[in-house]
Amino acid sequence: MTKVAAVQMASGPNVTANLYEAERLITKAAEADARLVVLPENFAIMGMQETDKVAVREPEGRGPIQAFLAEQARRHGVWLVGGTIPLEASVPGKVRAACLVYDSSGERVARYDKMHLFDVRITESAESYTESRTIEPGDGLTVIDTPFGRLGLAVCYDLRFPELFRGLFARGMEILALPAAFTAITGRAHWEVLVRARAIENFCYVVASAQGGYHFNGRETHGDSMIVEPWGGVLDRLPRGSGVVLGEVNLERVRDIRRNFPVAEHRRLGCEGTEA
Repeated sequence: MTKVAAVQMASGPNVTANLYEAERLITKAAEADARLVVLPENFAIMGMQETDKVAVREPEGRGPIQAFLAEQARRHGVWLVGGTIPLEASVPGKVRAACLVYDSSGERVARYDKMHLFDVRITESAESYTESRTIEPGDGLTVIDTPFGRLGLAVCYDLRFPELFRGLFARGMEILALPAAFTAITGRAHWEVLVRARAIENFCYVVASAQGGYHFNGRETHGDSMIVEPWGGVLDRLPRGSGVVLGEVNLERVRDIRRNFPVAEHRRLGCEGTEA
């Protein structure tokens, strides 16, 4: 079995301060013997306005945030999923919300760009979000081999699109890393239900790492980072505030459940993007 960790933060507009906090929590996870550590969405910056992340975007392969992730993975000997960071897009004024994975030697081994963008209105709180103004969506699925199983990547609003996870399942996903920053209202209503549903539907572990608390820009995020096992049980969770949640991944449990419940064989309807 392998111990994994989800890091929860309440990031602000200062990149340096956020990286210090991320380092503290990665260290805490590593000291608890976690081999896979997942940071939340926007861990390096939650700006006062959406365009703040464009100002600190980095070219692929270079920049202080990417250097930080590589160094932390190498220093602690962990596989590190770097939440999302703003990387250059193909058009001016936008970024790619990139989820980067580094192996225990500090080498980048995977990248997933957030595919589904949060363009919504929340009537209960009069909140409005239009991520498409500053984010360019990705268009590909990512599943990679790791020493502890096949790791799939998704980000926040992706959680509402089950066909994406069927695509990851078809590519052999056994563990899902899910960085997120759910709003307080949508989180209370849907976060746990959706996270546990994705674990149950795909008989996989979910390491859901969230922003959780009040932010300098006035936003409140839901938190409740959790690790869920393939039968839907919550192994550990953190309702609010900064911290680390821990759980153990047992691939034999994944494979045993899938043998007994061969849903891939029973499926009668396909959906776009699920071909292996």
